Amino acid sequence: MKQVGLVAIGRNEGDRLGACLRSAIGKIALVVYVDSGSTDGSLELARSIGCDTVELDLSIPFTAARARNAGFSRLLQALPDIEFVQFADGDCEIVDGWLELAQQKLAAKPELAVVCGRRREKLREATPYNRLCDMEWDTPIGEAKACGGDSMMRVSAFQQVGGFNPSLIAGEEPELCVRLRQSGWKIERLDAEMTLHDAQMTSFSQWWKRSQRAGHAYAEGSWLHGNTPERHWVKDTLSIWFWGFVLPALALGTAWFTNGWSLWLLAGYPILTYRIYSRMQQNLPAKDAALYAVSCVLGRFPQFQGQIQFHQRRLLGQRSKLIEYKTSNPSIEQVKISAKSTK
Repeated sequence: MKQVGLVAIGRNEGDRLGACLRSAIGKIALVVYVDSGSTDGSLELARSIGCDTVELDLSIPFTAARARNAGFSRLLQALPDIEFVQFADGDCEIVDGWLELAQQKLAAKPELAVVCGRRREKLREATPYNRLCDMEWDTPIGEAKACGGDSMMRVSAFQQVGGFNPSLIAGEEPELCVRLRQSGWKIERLDAEMTLHDAQMTSFSQWWKRSQRAGHAYAEGSWLHGNTPERHWVKDTLSIWFWGFVLPALALGTAWFTNGWSLWLLAGYPILTYRIYSRMQQNLPAKDAALYAVSCVLGRFPQFQGQIQFHQRRLLGQRSKLIEYKTSNPSIEQVKISAKSTK
């Protein structure tokens, strides 16, 4: 497909990166890989299989948004007439048939700026955290307000709004989609398999940091676009503040004055959990619905932490720092070296 290029971003993704790049090599005009300081041979791997590569200047704070913009610029330098660009994270594989379907949909509907499909967790049952990721990505089909990190975009639309906001450490895709829709473009989620993701989330601390990052994204997104007619992420932010701070502070802070009666306010948490569980059980097995409900309610606390971090740095005039939850995935060579050193 001469009309389509792919931009993949990553850092120390190891074998996951190889699977990502090979899922697109030879199927489209060009694959560009943007690396942000990998030490596992990712750049060498990408070059060895025919990808164009970009090494980000690490003297400038890294964000996924900046990496995607850099890859897009390289793609246009190489192929100025390219019409569509598929963005993908280095831990995702493109599903067979997706690139053709997405390109056909964008070509047939000129009002569309973005199309995305179903991202699935490759090892869904490996950990409860992987299952949570898979459930999170199961969003409604049809016209949508936003896309995720994997999506195919119309080059002219992406250029019109100036690409991703490079200062955002998270939530850059929904923020881009806000600007696209404000400019009259549409986003559509197709009923089709798009990518296989490898989260490698194995611990509670990783889940906490991922939720914390989401809270930061909600705070920054509502700060940037909360005054628009759609009130971007304002409702989500208010919910985080209420459940993550206001309710427990009110219940615990007034316990002495109310002889402990205010502690009954904490009953709101099991009630909210049950409400979410009942709603999700309509489409999910009971076990998954329960896991999702507990995660949603408990997640308000790390999300509130992320909100505080954003506003603290904003008030101090500091640049936001990455909140990373993933561990590096060693290359095969590194694993062999490590195994030899232990003998």
